[in-house]
Amino acid sequence: MRDPLSPAVNPNVPSVARVYDYLLGGKDNFAADRAVGDQILALSAQSRWATLENRYVLARAVRHLAAEAGIDQFLDLGSGLPTQRNVHQVAQEVNRDARVVYVDNDPIVLAHGRALLAENDRTAVVQADMRDPDEVLARDEVTALLDLSRPVGVIMCGVLHHLDDEEDPAGLVASYMARVPSGSRVFVTHFARSGPNSAEAERILIAGIGSGRFRTAAEIEALFGGLDLVEPGVVFVPRWRPDEPLGEELEEWQMLLMGGVAVKP
Repeated sequence: MRDPLSPAVNPNVPSVARVYDYLLGGKDNFAADRAVGDQILALSAQSRWATLENRYVLARAVRHLAAEAGIDQFLDLGSGLPTQRNVHQVAQEVNRDARVVYVDNDPIVLAHGRALLAENDRTAVVQADMRDPDEVLARDEVTALLDLSRPVGVIMCGVLHHLDDEEDPAGLVASYMARVPSGSRVFVTHFARSGPNSAEAERILIAGIGSGRFRTAAEIEALFGGLDLVEPGVVFVPRWRPDEPLGEELEEWQMLLMGGVAVKP
């Protein structure tokens, strides 16, 4: 059986969660993570804003799921390191009884997440490989908090682009949604192959952390196969239900990620 605490933290090998933390301005990262992040920032200093936009749209999507769709339990897959406006904080502002399980394969996420959530009995952090839905959904932490006979908000924010085509990201979305009931919703954001820098950003990420695929709008929309997209559909993340009006034209850094929410009929 796979050791649930492996792989061990290696500060010399950059990780997805820690590079993302660095780009968000966090402190839970090492020199190897910062080196990858600095290459992205050298490509465009505004890339950091794209990372922040991914957090902003996450908060808007969770608020939609909790307030408009009435969902009170969430599974955040590939959650990354805790930062500001985490899923449980947004959801529990709407419904103090909302339950959230975070899943990530990085042991640092487990350590920091458990420390953050020690006094919140409606949240849990699981170190597991999200590519194995059966294992994830069978974990005691998941079954203790989530009732899979009721609608679940499945969060895949900035994670599916770390799967190669051979790993079938669309099939993974379908696998999770097959295991939750009608009325469940999934939120996805994904790197978009849009501007002149996207191919170079993909090269930097794959060379640095071994993953980070930029896909077309059609490929991203295909991740929601068999589900009903919620308005406004799959769009660049600043355009997904913005809190304030946007101009007609987006800057290149605003087009690095696309996302959307879909409901299981």
